[in-house]
Amino acid sequence: LMALSHQISEDRCTIFSQDISQRSNKMLKLNLLLNGLVSSLDNAIQGDTLVSPYHKSDDGQQLRQFDFVVSNPPFKMDFSDTREKIAAMPARFWAGVPNVPAKKKESMAIYTCFIQHVINSLKKTGKGAIVIPTGFITAKSGIENKILHKIVDDKVVFGCVSMPSNVFANTGTNVSVLFFDKSATADKVILIDASKLGEEYKDANGLKKVRLNDDEIEKIVGTFQRKEAVEDFSVAVSYDEIKEKGYSLSAGQYFDIKIDYVDITEDEFNARMANYKQTLAKQFAESHRLEEEIMKQLDALQFNANVGNNE
Repeated sequence: LMALSHQISEDRCTIFSQDISQRSNKMLKLNLLLNGLVSSLDNAIQGDTLVSPYHKSDDGQQLRQFDFVVSNPPFKMDFSDTREKIAAMPARFWAGVPNVPAKKKESMAIYTCFIQHVINSLKKTGKGAIVIPTGFITAKSGIENKILHKIVDDKVVFGCVSMPSNVFANTGTNVSVLFFDKSATADKVILIDASKLGEEYKDANGLKKVRLNDDEIEKIVGTFQRKEAVEDFSVAVSYDEIKEKGYSLSAGQYFDIKIDYVDITEDEFNARMANYKQTLAKQFAESHRLEEEIMKQLDALQFNANVGNNE
């Protein structure tokens, strides 16, 4: 939120937030004080965004809608205690709410609820971004697939950036950043595969992490803004193309497959083929030898009636 306010300019924006973490909420309030956003202090609320959203419209009946919304939600956790309350709001959670599994309740994909919440919280011309597990962008079933269909069919999705592994401090899950534009005026979606970028380092706990340098960040941002196609890095595709690919938002699935051809002479071709045949003949011979050895070993096995007899 603070990074977004810096981009907009602190004297031109008001921040509204809700976080279930008391610590996060206090940190934000401190940052608001330090960055000249004192007027936003009362808008920083601690609470459960899904069960009891605080920021409402003037009549208190609908979610308040914003020009910009950003979210870094938990991906999976046990919210079985509040699941029924959330599921009782089908207008908000139009794609559904994860069921409570018989085992591993902590695997409930709560982030799917936050995706729906972010989209619902945008004005008609609003823009949003949310951090998600990369597996979401190729989902073929369930709530994830319903959301993909919705954001593509309604032309709400604006872009997706797949990040390197271990680039986020609090998760080792491969993550992507999904971008929305509620105005639905774009004719192309920019998809970026930044998974190969970054340099490895070890954090204070000795865990392996990855960080992007300034040039790599500029490459991602610049390519995204220009909707530029860069070989093996990014692609700009139409919504119809996405539908043809089964609603996948993975850049790699749209890259051209390149086959390198090398011109060789007939003699070179024949020499290679002879070498391949010779190698295969040796491997086949070794295979037959092993087969015979195995059969001999099996023939040597005898039934022992005394096994298990202690007398």
